[in-house]
Amino acid sequence: MNACLRPSCFAPDCSCDLGYVNHTKCPTWGKGEEVAPASAMVDANSLLLPWSGSALGLADLGFVAGPGKPLVVAVVGPQNAGKTTLLAAWYLLIGRGLACSEKRRFAGSYSLAGWEALAGSLRWNPGYPPIFPPHTTSRGGRAPGLLHASFRNGSGDARGYLFTDAPGEWFQKWSLNRDAPDAEGARWVAVHADVLLLIADRQALAGENKGSARSSLQMLARRLAAERAGRPVALVWTKADVSIAPEIEAAVRDAVLKLMPDAHEFSVSVSKSCDNENKGQGLLELLDWTLTIRRAHLSLPPPQTAISDLLFMFGVK
Repeated sequence: MNACLRPSCFAPDCSCDLGYVNHTKCPTWGKGEEVAPASAMVDANSLLLPWSGSALGLADLGFVAGPGKPLVVAVVGPQNAGKTTLLAAWYLLIGRGLACSEKRRFAGSYSLAGWEALAGSLRWNPGYPPIFPPHTTSRGGRAPGLLHASFRNGSGDARGYLFTDAPGEWFQKWSLNRDAPDAEGARWVAVHADVLLLIADRQALAGENKGSARSSLQMLARRLAAERAGRPVALVWTKADVSIAPEIEAAVRDAVLKLMPDAHEFSVSVSKSCDNENKGQGLLELLDWTLTIRRAHLSLPPPQTAISDLLFMFGVK
C-alpha cells in the first residue's frame, strides 16, 4: 500500500495531515514509499482522530505540545530493571482512581492504547495470572516511545507529561560512550528530559552478577550526573521487596549521592502492600514527587523605556 509523501502524515491509521476527510483525495497521497498495509481497513468516509492512541513519536510532539509544552519524565536504567513495569503500575493505579486527589486529577491521554499495551499483562484475568510487561526491545530509532498523560490541579489548570519508555541497552551503551551510534535514543532522552528517574534494580544487585550490575549502575550514574545540567533527579530502587547486601546498597547510594547530592530517593515495588487497596510500595509517593516538578521559569529583564504601550515596550533599543 502506498503512503503519503508528507513524513508527518500516517493515514489511513490517523486522519489526513492536510485535513482531507478522504485521504485518497489528498494530492500527496500515494506518492510516498510502499508501507505495510494497515491492520484494519478504515472507511474512507469516516472521521479519524489525528492520533492513533499508540505511544507517540517525534512527529507527534508538535500536536501534543499545542496547548503547552509537556514535561518529559525520563525513566533511565539498565535492561530488565523494571522501567516499563513502573510505568504500567502507574497507569493501573490512575485507572483505579488511587492516584487522584483534590490537588491532582487525571485529565486524559493521547496514548491510551500505548499505556494499555504496557499494562495489559499486569491485569488479572480468569485463568491467566498477571505477568510482568515484555522487555522493551532495543529497536533502532532516534527517540524512545513517549506515553502522554495530562493532569488537572485543584485550580483547574491542566499540565501535560510525556513518560519515556526506552530499552535499557540504549542507556548502557550511552554510559560507556556518549557518542555511540547505538545510543542516539539515550542522547535524545538526556537532552529533552525535564525530570530524570535513575532506576536501580535490587534483584540484579542481589543476583549472581551483582558486581557487574553495581558497576554498570555506577557508570550510568556518572554519565547522568555529567549530563543532567541541574535538572531534578531521583534514585529509584525497584523491586523493593528484594533484599540486597548492605555494602552493595551503600556503594550504589554513595555513588549516586556523591555525584548528585540533591537527588531524591524512593523504593518501589508492585508487590501487594499491607493495606487492602493493593497500591504497591512507594509507587504513589514517587508519582506525587514527579508530578510536582515544574520547569524553571525564564525571567525577562525590565524594559528600559517609559513607553506604556505593551506592544512596543520590549522592542525599544
